[in-house]
Amino acid sequence: MTTVPESETLLLARRDLSEQGYRSRRIDPVEQSSSMMTSKQHERVTTGFGSEYDIRNTEEGFGTCGWILVIISHILCALTFPFSLCMTVKVVQEYERAVIMRLGRILPGGAKGPGLFFVLPCVDSIIKVDLRTITFDVPPQEILTRDSVTVSVDAVVYFRIFNPIISVTNVENARYSTQLLAATTLRNILGTKSLQEILCDRENISHSMQVHLDEGTDPWGVKVERVEIKDVRLPVNMQRSMAAEAEAAREARAKIIAAEGEQKASRSLKEAGDVINESPIALQLRYLQTLTHISAEKNSTIVLPIPVELLKLMKTRSEMHVTNDL
Repeated sequence: MTTVPESETLLLARRDLSEQGYRSRRIDPVEQSSSMMTSKQHERVTTGFGSEYDIRNTEEGFGTCGWILVIISHILCALTFPFSLCMTVKVVQEYERAVIMRLGRILPGGAKGPGLFFVLPCVDSIIKVDLRTITFDVPPQEILTRDSVTVSVDAVVYFRIFNPIISVTNVENARYSTQLLAATTLRNILGTKSLQEILCDRENISHSMQVHLDEGTDPWGVKVERVEIKDVRLPVNMQRSMAAEAEAAREARAKIIAAEGEQKASRSLKEAGDVINESPIALQLRYLQTLTHISAEKNSTIVLPIPVELLKLMKTRSEMHVTNDL
């Protein structure tokens, strides 16, 4: 049995402890990314950016001067009652919400409405936000496609405001900003498409625009519900070129179809000639049938039938003369 010196035992123990400490300090990349995402989400909620109401520093209060002004406003309302009701009573419709700011700060509780509520004169300011779906036309945009063709495209966008607080605090004019973003998105997306894709794949292009716009307007409290491409206008020379190309393609197909018909007719005539050659009486029947059609359609035409036997006799005599000459 071998004995290990005490110094070596202490070194091994210290090495094990250091490795354990190093392993405990190591963080898996997945866990690190998840922890970073959690911290970002927590920061987003605590700071208010992207949260439901996005109110910053509303819990600090109005201060001494602010409360003095609020109390004075209450006193004025009481002294001028009931005339003050004309300024303090507000009505919000079912499709609207009211964002009330008291001394520049949004009141706790979010947007008010629908219905009847009271505001304080001189210290409260009210902003009404329409929650209905709003429609606007994107002006025609001159776009250079991926295959270097200039087209003019316009679209229509349907959107609504889902968070009145964010639409007031995060952007100056939500509708105007959405219109500008829609025009820019239309140019950016169609600039990566070819002319054939723009003309044939409008549904996917509209869906892609809707997704991009919805992501861009979400911090503004705006929900883009639908995007549709209305019209694609081509230059006049491009329209003429495409029309000439389509006409040439149609003429080529027509000639091919006519040639195939002639080929089938020739084969049918050859088969008919073979059948008539095998049966001489068939030629006589065809001859009589033709006379019947002529007499039925054109009564003013005089037809002098020549017997087929006479034609055969003349053919036989000509052959005999040729033989005698030889």
